[in-house]
Amino acid sequence: MRRPAAKENLIWYYGVVMAALKMTFSLDDKTAAQLARTAERLQTSKSAVVREAVADYAARAGRMSETERRKALRAFDEMVGRIPLGPAATVDAELASLSLARRQAGRRSAAEP
Repeated sequence: MRRPAAKENLIWYYGVVMAALKMTFSLDDKTAAQLARTAERLQTSKSAVVREAVADYAARAGRMSETERRKALRAFDEMVGRIPLGPAATVDAELASLSLARRQAGRRSAAEP
């Protein structure tokens, strides 16, 4: 015999459940006014504006600024310009010589190639 499902076992969730952590910050008058104007313009709470601003800042915090990026690119371009041009065989021979020198470093007897 089948038993009908009890209504007590049904649970419905409406909306988004978000835990809120209350925090206190001190803002200067200009920043407080900007926050209030932004919240009013977007028709949202000041907390929502702060959450979005912090998320945006956190996403950008690890990236280089435009000035830093241009400086790094200039340094890269300068270093690439210093790379000597030559045939691949010459480069291969130089690498083999360096490899051999590293293997023999500090040894009293010759290393096996």
